[in-house]
Amino acid sequence: MSETVPRPTLEAVAALAGVSRATASRVVNGGDGVREPLVERVRRAVEELGYVPNQAARSLVTRRHDAVAVVVAEPETRVFADPFFALQLRGISKELTAHDNQLVLLLTEGRDDHVRVGRYLAGGHVDGALVFSLHLDDPLPGLIRRAGIPTVFGGRPGWSDGERGDVVYVDSDNRGGARDAVRHLVGLGRSRVAHITGPLDQTSAADRLDGYREVMADADPRLVVPGDFTPAGGERAMRELLDRCPDVDAVFAANDLTAAGALRVLREHGRRVPDDVAVIGFDDMLPVAEQTDPPLTTVRQDIEGMGGLMARLLLRGHGDRATAQDAGEMDGAGGAGEAGGRPAGVVLPTTLVRRASA
Repeated sequence: MSETVPRPTLEAVAALAGVSRATASRVVNGGDGVREPLVERVRRAVEELGYVPNQAARSLVTRRHDAVAVVVAEPETRVFADPFFALQLRGISKELTAHDNQLVLLLTEGRDDHVRVGRYLAGGHVDGALVFSLHLDDPLPGLIRRAGIPTVFGGRPGWSDGERGDVVYVDSDNRGGARDAVRHLVGLGRSRVAHITGPLDQTSAADRLDGYREVMADADPRLVVPGDFTPAGGERAMRELLDRCPDVDAVFAANDLTAAGALRVLREHGRRVPDDVAVIGFDDMLPVAEQTDPPLTTVRQDIEGMGGLMARLLLRGHGDRATAQDAGEMDGAGGAGEAGGRPAGVVLPTTLVRRASA
């Protein structure tokens, strides 16, 4: 067995730097009021000794934990199978890592998970929370409010307990992106344009359905079929759609995974894409969109960028206090702000990416 080497102490850093322990502590914990020559001596001592601050002790001084909870309101089977979550987590992780913050991933599936997450957030373990993939009946917003920590939401909140003026969120222009997709299909001369929705208890799916309906106001109601943002859901919906409306000549799918499932069913039924049926997705997740057969025309949203912006808003002290003007100045994003500097959402633009499917 190897012998354990004692960890360098703050006292050892102070002694090597020739300063008091209090001075060394202020430097290590980012305090001010220390002359620059002393700061440099302490930093050199830290580097020479390989000193690592005790996080628990440091938190008592700074009242910060340098940790952020990322709460995803989905079961782990969904989170680890859907590249959307990987992209958003990558954006969050990059930003937190750049600011020496730890990412604490919390997933929820049932009541016990919600209680656990609420207890953890209220326990003072993290400096704030980033929350996404909420469903309309999710108890998480209430639990987070009771925890009293700064929070930024991914996606426009849509819970039913009344509108709140202190909500900060980052979203994409789901409605506008859907309109662009459907207008493109109509511009190709398609007249039987269908929509496979996402789960309509999520605002992103509801907004994309609204965008479809704004263009296809007089469409046959049978052309709208429910989906769930998964390939299997896309397959089920496409089979149902072909049974209902065999003359369908275009499909706008609520996300790329749904579109991938729809493409498989169209191929099974001998429907040529795009000759017989044009297909458009939403997200532009390259592991999916570029590998479908044919490659998928889709609406691009900057998923990784959304995650990064959420983290930046939180780290810059804007969680539950940001204004649309603040966020817009930081990232050139559009804001849905309210008068008087009240907090609001940041809505990022989308673009249509044309490939072979439409």
